[in-house]
Amino acid sequence: MTDPTRSPDTTVATLSNGVRVVAIRLPHLESVSVSVFVRTGSAHESRRLNGISHVAEHMAFKGTHERDCQQINLDAERLGAEVNAHTDKDHTAYHMRGMVRHTRQFLQMLGDIVQGSTFPDAELERERQVILHEYVEDEDDALSTAYKLFDKICFGTHPMAQAVIGTRRNIERFTRAELLDYVQRQYTGANVVVGVAGNVDPESIMADANAAFGAMQRGSENVVAAPAYVGGVKSRRLAGCPQTHVVLGFPIPTLKEDYHAGVVAAALFGEGMSSPLMDQIRERRGLVYYAACSADVLELCGQFVIEASTAPEHLEEFFVEVARLLVEHTETIDPVGLERARNQIAVRSLRAQERPFRRLEEAAQDLFVHGRVRSRAEFMARVEAVSAPQVRDAFARMLGCRASVAIAGKVGKGVDDRFLERVAAQVVVQQPASLRQPT
Repeated sequence: MTDPTRSPDTTVATLSNGVRVVAIRLPHLESVSVSVFVRTGSAHESRRLNGISHVAEHMAFKGTHERDCQQINLDAERLGAEVNAHTDKDHTAYHMRGMVRHTRQFLQMLGDIVQGSTFPDAELERERQVILHEYVEDEDDALSTAYKLFDKICFGTHPMAQAVIGTRRNIERFTRAELLDYVQRQYTGANVVVGVAGNVDPESIMADANAAFGAMQRGSENVVAAPAYVGGVKSRRLAGCPQTHVVLGFPIPTLKEDYHAGVVAAALFGEGMSSPLMDQIRERRGLVYYAACSADVLELCGQFVIEASTAPEHLEEFFVEVARLLVEHTETIDPVGLERARNQIAVRSLRAQERPFRRLEEAAQDLFVHGRVRSRAEFMARVEAVSAPQVRDAFARMLGCRASVAIAGKVGKGVDDRFLERVAAQVVVQQPASLRQPT
């Protein structure tokens, strides 16, 4: 009998130093994807070090004990490989994609970058300017600003509230010594997953990964205490922005918990043009130009998130109508809408399965959180098992918490703190008395 909790194409092994290695055999692919995931990001940073994970990721390609920046670039490009990296709140990742016959070289190159970066002072000063340009661009982006405000509202002073890019002051002052110290502490075997996806032999992958990463220090797991949810309202005016951008949300269970009802609730509420959010708020009332709903679920937190772009004069009506829709979902769940949501999640899951990097990222996340790689069949079984009463209960539990509301961009003169508190309170005013929190 097939075990639904295991993917037959996935092999996992742990090296003697704690590094986990994942090989996903995809015979239909002619390219190979190789990734290294490190369990460190902005959630693992102190306030003084906020942004250092992102700077370290940028600097990892600027020189190692064996190669300078130019050689690193040439070694990859002469093989035709794509090279990329990213930093998130809960992890940092390094990627290469190219021809299958170069898999061993890709593992060696990533091993050198992850373990041997020297962060040369001259390169740091040059890259610091690049990151500061990125910082300015991020500050000018209204939706990005709203999301940063939203995280601060949700999590207060916890590191989960910090922006991945960090602060300007930190970016300007980080030293080579701080980067070396941070990487030495955080980049250890217990916090690394090496992943390969393509038409590969798992046994060869394990041997090559051991050769490239077997000497890494084991270290201990980078563990962070979960944040307490706060809630509230914040706004920021951005000169020259033509629209008002809103991010509104509530807490939902984390990856360590049974979070699937929250995922279904988000898909039902606001995924697709026929969803209540888009149909009622955009199509029928014309209150927004853009709107979407998602469940952002991580190891330390879960967020039910509604984002929208609207005009200042529509802001209050937008909140009123969204609140009405949220409360309606505590009372009844449309069976057709529930079917649509499940199928949209199924298709989204299938699309992720067809993207090698995404599969590797999901596998790494599973290993960090659960210590095993869950199969798509297991995930979908949990989604299919979510009932209408469970979805209603998910909405009810969300509305039992204080909303988190962030507004950025064009904010009307009459939109002061009192106005914001009033419109954000709509979800409390309209919800059934049994759900209201004491004031």
